[in-house]
Amino acid sequence: MRLTTSPVLILLWSSLAAGFPSMPWSAKDQAPIMQGNKMSVPGDNPFNYCFAPDHDILTIKKVDLDPAHPMPGKTLTVNASGTFHEEVAVGSMARIQVKYGLIRLINQEVDLCEQIEAVDMHCPIKKGDMVFLKSIELPREIPPGTYTVLADVYTEGKDQITCIEAQITF
Repeated sequence: MRLTTSPVLILLWSSLAAGFPSMPWSAKDQAPIMQGNKMSVPGDNPFNYCFAPDHDILTIKKVDLDPAHPMPGKTLTVNASGTFHEEVAVGSMARIQVKYGLIRLINQEVDLCEQIEAVDMHCPIKKGDMVFLKSIELPREIPPGTYTVLADVYTEGKDQITCIEAQITF
């Protein structure tokens, strides 16, 4: 897996994750869907919150992937929306982990603002609603297997922006 997908992973598994469903007349009374001990990120995706997103800076309304199960050599379209409850400034970071089975492929802390520039976003990210639509060509060379991805995103002051994890099988 090439790191050119890193900005998208950060946005999907991180910048777009804290959530309540998007029905404006009732969203305040709803909580994320639970699957066992996991809370699903709203939308057609394999993402779960790392823990309850109640105090996260980002509330995700939805993240839809097309196709819902990404495939090597195919185009992946990401359609996401959410609300930032405060501005996300320069200095914000993301801790990214990618595992292939039990083998850790990536374990690094990256500058969020540098990474999101690859998907036409810039810091500071303004407070308010955000919509993200992007198509990504996935490389054909992704080895088959199950990948576990974690993206923990936080401000320079260590305030939680969001934390998302997923298992994706190619």
